[in-house]
Amino acid sequence: MLSRRKPWHCMAKGLILGCLLTGFLLLLYSYAIAPSQVAMAKASTPSRCSSPPTLPANITKGSCWPKLDIVFMKTHKTASSTLLNILFRFGQKHRLKFAFPSGYNDFNYPSFFKRSLVHNYQPGDCFNIICNHMRFYYSEVRSLVAPNATFITVLRDPAHLFESSFHYFGLVVPFTWKLTGHNKLAKFLQDPNRYYNPRGFNAYYLHNLLFFDLGYNNELDPRSPQVAEHILEVEQRFHLVMLQEYFDESLVLLKELLCWELEDILYFKLNARRASAVSPLTGELYRRATDWNKLDALLYRHFNASFWRKVEAFGRERMAQEVASLRRENKRMERICIDGEHAVDAKDIEKPSLQPWQAMGAKTILGYNLKKHISHQYDQLCRKMVTPDIQYMTELGVNLWVTKLWWYIRMLLQI
Repeated sequence: MLSRRKPWHCMAKGLILGCLLTGFLLLLYSYAIAPSQVAMAKASTPSRCSSPPTLPANITKGSCWPKLDIVFMKTHKTASSTLLNILFRFGQKHRLKFAFPSGYNDFNYPSFFKRSLVHNYQPGDCFNIICNHMRFYYSEVRSLVAPNATFITVLRDPAHLFESSFHYFGLVVPFTWKLTGHNKLAKFLQDPNRYYNPRGFNAYYLHNLLFFDLGYNNELDPRSPQVAEHILEVEQRFHLVMLQEYFDESLVLLKELLCWELEDILYFKLNARRASAVSPLTGELYRRATDWNKLDALLYRHFNASFWRKVEAFGRERMAQEVASLRRENKRMERICIDGEHAVDAKDIEKPSLQPWQAMGAKTILGYNLKKHISHQYDQLCRKMVTPDIQYMTELGVNLWVTKLWWYIRMLLQI
């Protein structure tokens, strides 16, 4: 005779999970209660950072000075976690001052960024690096860094970005719950307006997410003249717009812009998905996904063109040589640091401190195991290169109590 205890156990677990999840979402929503499409109310005259540019020690006069004042507008699902790790390591190396959020790992996203969200902020405070997720608000960010700070961001092909966002955030976007069938993404793209609700909770994750992250209205009519104005504004504000699809070339341009060394841009891919978890976009699905994210497509098209103009100015042959050097050094570091020299599934990661944050309902994000015996010369660098951003922020002294609480709840309930 089958036991009746298991169904009741599952129902109880589901009820507890539902209550906890609802409470947690309400908590987050209370932080983001301001309408996402309404611009921030005009603030009082900001207290500007009056600090001169930060200069590295022991630099010979006339040589190239590494730039230390950087704003990284961290967009979602664009390899931004990998770049975040690069910035964390660079900031540690030069003992730079980060502007970090307090309590959790973003600046109250999806609300617009405000300087008051920076941990222990005092009027007039100046910071070297700002790099956590935010909804961009230029004047507020600008007020926290030196006048000649370098602004960078990363874009990704909008169709592939949509696919990644759909699967990573799908369970926390309620209007997707009514989708049925094996391929929910394909069903959604057959008639997006049937399911999409612009006022729905977390809706922005599934429509022109790049435009939204950069602080603009992601529901604009693509024919509106505001779209071109916003794209031009991004071009004027950001010194480099990187492309996820050409990440190595982007890093070479970044190294040139910031006058960094090759060792400063070495990386392992972080927050990458298992290949089997990536839904292939057929020609028709790709077209539909691009058309659904038309604002992002216009943005990407513009900066794809400007990116290759920068590559031409840098020199194609020189770029090929620099990319080859970067990839060679990355492979060398894999041989030195990584057990098996490749990423592994979450279940195969031995140390909890190296476990990446996973999407709700799935464990598709890969991570790394370090080799058991690494020479003292590389031990610290190897560990830092594979440390996920949440654990790295804790190491840098950030109090992530909200994020960690949710992490523990998910571990307890196995979600």
